[in-house]
Amino acid sequence: MKGIPFMNSAPVRLRTRSDDAVQKLRTGITHGELPPGTLLAEAAVARQLGVSRVPVREALFTLEREGLVEFSATGRAYVKALQPHDFEELYQLRLSLEPMAARLAAPRLQRDTRALEQNIAETARARTPQELTHLDLNFHELIIEASQQTRLIRFWKSLRSEMELWLGRLQREHQIKSKSTRETTVLSHTQLVRVFQTQSPAAAERLNREHIQGWRDFLPVASSAGEN
Repeated sequence: MKGIPFMNSAPVRLRTRSDDAVQKLRTGITHGELPPGTLLAEAAVARQLGVSRVPVREALFTLEREGLVEFSATGRAYVKALQPHDFEELYQLRLSLEPMAARLAAPRLQRDTRALEQNIAETARARTPQELTHLDLNFHELIIEASQQTRLIRFWKSLRSEMELWLGRLQREHQIKSKSTRETTVLSHTQLVRVFQTQSPAAAERLNREHIQGWRDFLPVASSAGEN
């Protein structure tokens, strides 16, 4: 018995109001438009987005899973404030995952770096720290995907929103200290591409690690009083 043709195809998921609310709130948080500690009252957010409270509630739960929102004991939602230990943990995860991915992706990227080169061209034209942050993480995601390691890709993407918040804050603060953040990013990514094209997987792993370690000095540190 033949199956119904369309039943063999991947399901089509229509974009919902909850999806739209997630995207708008996520962008506001990762871009710094909704600062850490901002109260996200369902009714107020629903009015601002022009939707009912139900999709807002669903969006807040989604963003909680992504690490961008946290709920108080009374159930009120706030934009999560990353603490120094959060910055350190995300840094260590990047340092563990991305160099390994670079080594695994190197044989494929040696043959084709066009997507990475296109990303670098777009990064060179980035006009805002937010755009730079987004393109920066896209570059690293291309490397992750080229590793073709399903579980590694899935885990990295589960951290993507928090990493965008992490990197976005560092980019914005570093921008105050140096106006050459974009040029530095373009240069370091270009060097990575050249290593993929001409050197060994081990060399790609090493340079990727050094690239991430370059952010070490910009991580916030705990106060002298310490953290709980």
